Amino acid sequence: MICEKIVVGEGTEYPLNGLLTLPDGAASPLPAVVMVHGSGPSNMDEKVMKLTPFKDLAEGLAKRGVASVRYDKRTFVHGRKMAKTCPTVKEETIDDALLAVALLKKDPRIDPERIYILGHSMGAMLAPRIDAEGGDVKGLILMAGTPCRLEEVVLRQLKQSSGGNPILKRIIGLEYRIFAKKFDGLYQMPDEEAKKKKFAGNLSLYYFKEMGQKTAADYLLESRKPTLILQGGKDFQVLAEDDFRRFRELLAGRENTIFRLYPDLNHIFVKGIYDDILKASKEYKVERHIGDEVMDDIAAFIQERDLP
Repeated sequence: MICEKIVVGEGTEYPLNGLLTLPDGAASPLPAVVMVHGSGPSNMDEKVMKLTPFKDLAEGLAKRGVASVRYDKRTFVHGRKMAKTCPTVKEETIDDALLAVALLKKDPRIDPERIYILGHSMGAMLAPRIDAEGGDVKGLILMAGTPCRLEEVVLRQLKQSSGGNPILKRIIGLEYRIFAKKFDGLYQMPDEEAKKKKFAGNLSLYYFKEMGQKTAADYLLESRKPTLILQGGKDFQVLAEDDFRRFRELLAGRENTIFRLYPDLNHIFVKGIYDDILKASKEYKVERHIGDEVMDDIAAFIQERDLP
């Protein structure tokens, strides 16, 4: 395995350090993936406490003949500068993913006709849009994605968090009502008004409105690109019985779509421990790594082999 330092967006206002990981000794040109982060600031490994899913994927796929690019997320490196603007997911995520795809397409060791976007969590929600807005890749890999709008997921997670003690339940119940009221009528709200209204922190309501105009499923239904949709059965952030089930229903007639459910894995695609959103910090403090089953399925999809 060979790792080369790269800069995504070199020469732009928001340069991002990254790594190009190449299989050792594999014949060029190689298939490759661009990894797209979930929500919030994140480094190139998509580190969550003791878990490093993008590092695991890069190393595991390299052993299976697949190259990859991963890079620090823009909000991780340039968060203070971005806070002065009213960013959407385009500035936060999409633009940099497109630059990463373009970087791979220019590398003679990479087959430009066999580049895939691998999105995790919110990155999976955005992967079909990245392809539609200029990525023009071979296919899509959605890990722990959802066909729902982001605000629907936020409100659902608040409900899930209300199962604690009575005081916590009252606090979260109040927070839920406040946020639900903010989202009410969002898509009828003028853009300029949505930009002025804050959701929390530096996020405006326009962030949700802009992203929610079309869901991942909407984009996929307009596309013919091969797509692999992966879900952990013990994921308490994106739910197998809700999000994954809805993907299967909405995309039932879509060609080239493969679904994979891993009953014992969590949101990071490692073995789940607690199966409880209230214990997320404990869940992610235990070091584990993505296993062979997930790696084999992704590699088989990329190399256009029948999945086991």
